Order: sequence, then structure tokens, then C-alpha cells
Amino acid sequence: MDSNAVLDIGLQGLILAAKLSAPVLITALVVGFAISLLQSITQIQEVTLSFVPKAIAVAIALIVCGHWMIAESVAFTHAMFDKIPSLLGGG
Repeated sequence: MDSNAVLDIGLQGLILAAKLSAPVLITALVVGFAISLLQSITQIQEVTLSFVPKAIAVAIALIVCGHWMIAESVAFTHAMFDKIPSLLGGG
């Protein structure tokens, strides 16, 4: 196995990690920003007020995007297993 193959696999893994984490992170970012804006407008500074809606929104994002996330992970795993013969030099 040469270094280009290792770098390619690493790059694909990092791209997959970014794709899988994006729905959850973007949801938490948007909800956190909206709650922070609401807190600054109303002058309510309660920590749990930002945590609970974020947790609920992230759970909903996982429910909505969960099937796609699993499908992407399985496709990546199948692609890695399909690459094993070529990585070992078998063709």
C-alpha cells in the first residue's frame, strides 16, 4: 500500500465525518443562535433555556437524518472493503 492510497482513505474518512456531523452541528448552531438572540432581547440569562431546545432540536435532526447517516456509513464501509484487494496488490 502506497502513501497515496493511505492519504486517499484518510481524506475520504474526513469528508465522511464532516458530512455526517454537519446536520447535527448546523442544527445546534442555528438553534443556539436563535435562543441567544431571544435571551439578549428579553434579558433572560438562564443556562437551561439554551440547553433544552438545542437537545430537542439535535434529537429531531438525528431522527430526520439518521437513515441517511447510516446509509452513508454503510456505503463508505462497503467501498473500503471493496478496495482491500487493490490495496494489497491483488488487482
